Amino acid sequence: MSSSQEAQETEQTEQEESSLVWLPPMEESHIDAIEEIIDYKFYDRSLVEEAMTHKSFYFTSKPVKSYERLEFLGDAVLNFGVASEVFYNYPDLAPGPMTRLRSSNVDKEKLARIAIAHGLDRYLRHKAHHLESQIKEFVNDLKNYPIHSNGLLDPPKILSDIIESLLGAVYVDTNKCYETVWKIFIRLSQPFITIETLGQHPATELHELCQKYHFNVKYNNNWAQNQTIDVLLDEEVIGSATYGAKKETCQNRAAKVALDRLKELLRNNK
Repeated sequence: MSSSQEAQETEQTEQEESSLVWLPPMEESHIDAIEEIIDYKFYDRSLVEEAMTHKSFYFTSKPVKSYERLEFLGDAVLNFGVASEVFYNYPDLAPGPMTRLRSSNVDKEKLARIAIAHGLDRYLRHKAHHLESQIKEFVNDLKNYPIHSNGLLDPPKILSDIIESLLGAVYVDTNKCYETVWKIFIRLSQPFITIETLGQHPATELHELCQKYHFNVKYNNNWAQNQTIDVLLDEEVIGSATYGAKKETCQNRAAKVALDRLKELLRNNK
């Protein structure tokens, strides 16, 4: 290879490296605020920056360093912790309710609630389109469901992600100290959903009620065409919902409308 070719390749490599967007470091005051919220001082404060940086912050299609790896780790640690908590606190509980109880304390909505309750969303590093309006809508909807909506809300996933990534960051920073991670989560997650406060999923409750009264219930799924799902009771529409962002949420909302209408009909027929 000639020296001119080597020079060209070197220049090209330098240009490629320089094309990676330089990111300003996270403000020290923001790291301080996050440490105060979770009540933990990091030895490696760069972990906080990584845990709070979404890949949209970069404006590049190349692989970048974001919170995704820490989120992966935090998710695993968190699921183990909550499963362990449920197992030991409810020694006589069957696997089905145990699974629901665990899921309700680690699902997207519960973790998003934690992020909002403690103001962690203020320190997100992102350039995700419409995220602020989505967060505002979610916060407004929370007023109707003080504990959990059981599938009726659709929070921005990034909110739950940062809880898991921060827990993953603590796990790494403490050299795998699970006890520290759990202490942080159990404090942030209050009120922890218990078997007494665990609500029933509207689709499940509707199905059980229809079984009790021998009704035939099914969903007329038009979501792909018009973002609407109808619930039919003995071939007649009893409830419907329209929601374009997520089919599962739309179906849950349709089930809730149908459930409320069915309960009303049963009360009136007594």
